Amino acid sequence: MTVTRGFTGRSRAQDRDPRLPPGQYDAGDSWPVLSAEVTPHLTPAEWTFRIDGLVAEERTWSWNEAHQLPPSVYEGDIHCVTSWSKFGVRFGGVSLDRFLDLVRPHPTATHAVAYAHTGYTTNLPLSDLTGDRAWIAWEFDGEPLAPEHGGPARLLVPHLYFWKSAKWIAGLRILDHDEPGFWEQNGYHARGNPWNEERYAGD
Repeated sequence: MTVTRGFTGRSRAQDRDPRLPPGQYDAGDSWPVLSAEVTPHLTPAEWTFRIDGLVAEERTWSWNEAHQLPPSVYEGDIHCVTSWSKFGVRFGGVSLDRFLDLVRPHPTATHAVAYAHTGYTTNLPLSDLTGDRAWIAWEFDGEPLAPEHGGPARLLVPHLYFWKSAKWIAGLRILDHDEPGFWEQNGYHARGNPWNEERYAGD
């Protein structure tokens, strides 16, 4: 099992917690629930994860098949575009690299659209999903991920604002171009780096 520590940035003010990106506050023990859609109640038996598009072999994993891949843990911080940050979280699941290794993206692949079982989408550069910087996560603090937080499994991309970490993840479509997702079509930034305050288009 691998454990990846959270990425940290540099605070702009001397009196701020250096873990806080600009414009953020410490949410403490709370974890606000923010969703663009009604929370589904998928069982693990109903959940699947698929990678298709510009790959050598399109593939779909069941819950049990995904759990056969080498487990991985993320320990670090998460940041929401609505300004809260949560420190010292621990997610368990599988590094997205393990899935991508099996489908083998084409050399021309540059981006992905993550899509949820609800229809939600968000776009990401492929470089933000590789190098053990993204996960398919199904545990939080050693417990099954709650439905309101994306359970049974969500995408986890903790170095970007949390709208990029699609809840109820269903798959990735690998592309050779950028294709805006739900919030990106509605004025949010294409990438969403919290340390650069990339909240909205034009930031």
